[in-house]
Amino acid sequence: MKDNDFSIQVKNITKVYKLYKEPIDRLKEALNPFGKIYHKNFKALENITFDIKKGEVVGIIGKNGAGKSTLLKILTGVLTQTEGSINVKGKISALLELGAGFNPELTGIENIKFHANINGLEQSSLDEKIQEIIDFADIGDFIYQPLKMYSSGMKSRLGFALAISIVPEILIVDEALSVGDIRFKQKSMRKMKELIEGDECTVLFVSHDMGAVKNFCSRVIWLDKGTIKAEGDPEDIVNQYGAYMAYGLETKRGDTKKPVKKQLFNDDIEWDDVSKCDSFGEGGAKITHTALYKTDSNEKVTILDGGEKLRFFIKIDVKEDIYSPGIGLQLKDKLGNIIFTLNNYVYDIKLDMLSKDTQHIIQIDFVFPNIKNGDYTLTIALSDGTQDNHIQQHWVHDAVVLKVFNYKEIYKRSGLLILDQDNINIDLLSKG
Repeated sequence: MKDNDFSIQVKNITKVYKLYKEPIDRLKEALNPFGKIYHKNFKALENITFDIKKGEVVGIIGKNGAGKSTLLKILTGVLTQTEGSINVKGKISALLELGAGFNPELTGIENIKFHANINGLEQSSLDEKIQEIIDFADIGDFIYQPLKMYSSGMKSRLGFALAISIVPEILIVDEALSVGDIRFKQKSMRKMKELIEGDECTVLFVSHDMGAVKNFCSRVIWLDKGTIKAEGDPEDIVNQYGAYMAYGLETKRGDTKKPVKKQLFNDDIEWDDVSKCDSFGEGGAKITHTALYKTDSNEKVTILDGGEKLRFFIKIDVKEDIYSPGIGLQLKDKLGNIIFTLNNYVYDIKLDMLSKDTQHIIQIDFVFPNIKNGDYTLTIALSDGTQDNHIQQHWVHDAVVLKVFNYKEIYKRSGLLILDQDNINIDLLSKG
């Protein structure tokens, strides 16, 4: 990458904090004539290296304590790294702690003018920009009151409106889209999309909202215990992170180079091998093949209108006894948003025990909902236990790819999505 192609270059960044048991230990260490150490070193970040191109939208994810906030504070100059180097090209606007830097004794208007002057906003456009900020924050007459009278939500709304009022060269966002009520969140999301689609700024987006990460980001960096655990395509990294956070298990990549070989368990079913799909689980049983058919015509399907009665077959190899099997489906849209979840736990359908070293076929009958046209995937999960307490044996991401296309849907959008419980059935067809 050429030097003029990047906005941020981070090379071998390490941040070490000194941890003291007692506050007095810091003074003892400073005054000890023999250099006695009273602290322990804690590495919040260790050898972090990445580049961000101009105009790129990069997501930073990780559980609390992974090092995300420390990294952002180093990038914005709040903290200094212990080791390593940073090269930033462009002016940074950071939505970290919204409202930080406000003077509580000044009114909202006075704080806006103060920050506008600091950011070098020209006087000729000041009045117009102030009105834009007031309209976006939408806090009514409180804009003329001292900030010490504001609620935390009002301060955050004003902080967000102020931070995005001038399009920066580099925008760093840390959970800022979670402020306000639903209307303000939606307005903030639209503004973020507008900034991103305009290609006017580089965005570093930190969030625990995996749907937003998939929607906004072109690349994701996953931090864990101060190091980069994974980096790459948002869909892949978010799937891995979700598996790790939910079950403490690694998502394994399918072998895309290995040719798919059909192994029909039942001659009447045309099976699809799922070994190329991303998956994770304890491995007590493994989902090997799937097939999706229309119930009425026994026609195999990948394109749906919506409203069809479907029959979904899942082939399973059992390695260990599964005493209380649970089988579930998740329909997700192209952004990874969950449209519906279906499993035998929720519908109080009990499946017989799956014995070690056997093969089984599970059949799920359901009515596909009327939803908008687009691309969708079915994720499959096999577990052992109950809805509230289970062991995930095998979870297969995006096992089936579907397209919904109904010309009538172009003219009439469906309303509230409700699955018809009377049309749902889950059966264990065979035992080996």
